[in-house]
Amino acid sequence: MQLEPLDVRGSARGLDDVFKEAVKARVQALVATRALIGYRKQIAERAIKNRLPIISEGSDFVIAGSLMSYAANDPENYRRAAIYVDKILKGAKPADLPIEQPIKFELVINLKTAKHLDLTIPPNVLARADKVIR
Repeated sequence: MQLEPLDVRGSARGLDDVFKEAVKARVQALVATRALIGYRKQIAERAIKNRLPIISEGSDFVIAGSLMSYAANDPENYRRAAIYVDKILKGAKPADLPIEQPIKFELVINLKTAKHLDLTIPPNVLARADKVIR
């Protein structure tokens, strides 16, 4: 697999340029990060139009129309953050608290998008999904 970095310039016009570049480079799929969350709907629309599957860093992209996401579970991360805030408010020094990695991840798949892209998601992958959008 070869990675092709594409630079997004923070506007709908910039997205058009990125998708033109992706098609020209014969990119087969895209990865969208949370830095692009404000453009999740526009990204999903352009991806479907250009027949490019997108895996993203959060279910909100999938709800907007991206193909799938595999990311840390936000509600669980917020609960863990609240525990840290509680410890700090009770006098713990932030520098003394251990760094934690997320422990709960979720796989979300959008079957409507898969259908638009003429992709078949294998049943064993669907069975592992935490959430499937039909």
